Amino acid sequence: MKLLLDQNISRKLVPLLREDFPDSAHVAELDLAQSTDRQIWDYAGQNDYVIVSKDSDFRQLAFLFGPPPKAVWLDVGNVSSSTILELIRSSRETINHFSDNTEESFMLLSR
Repeated sequence: MKLLLDQNISRKLVPLLREDFPDSAHVAELDLAQSTDRQIWDYAGQNDYVIVSKDSDFRQLAFLFGPPPKAVWLDVGNVSSSTILELIRSSRETINHFSDNTEESFMLLSR
C-alpha cells in the first residue's frame, strides 16, 4: 500500500515513511501541488494511492464518491512533522486494514 501525502504535510516525511509504506509520494513530487482536491482524488484513485491529509475536504470527497481512492484525515491540528510521522507509523496496521477493506473510503486518525 502506498500513501499520497497532501500539500499540508511535509514532503520530508515521504522517505521516512517508505520503509512502512513503499512507493509513497507527496503531491509536490507528482506535480500535483497546484491541483484541486478533486484532481488529487482522481489521480490517487487511478494510481492506487491512499490520500493522507490534514484537510477535511478529502473526507467530503470520500463520502460523496466512495472508494477508490481512500482518504485518511489526520485530525491533529498544528503539530510537528515528527508527531505526524509517529502517528502514521504507529497506525500502520490500522491503515493497512483500512486499505484492504473494500467498503470503507474514509478513516480518521487523531492523537
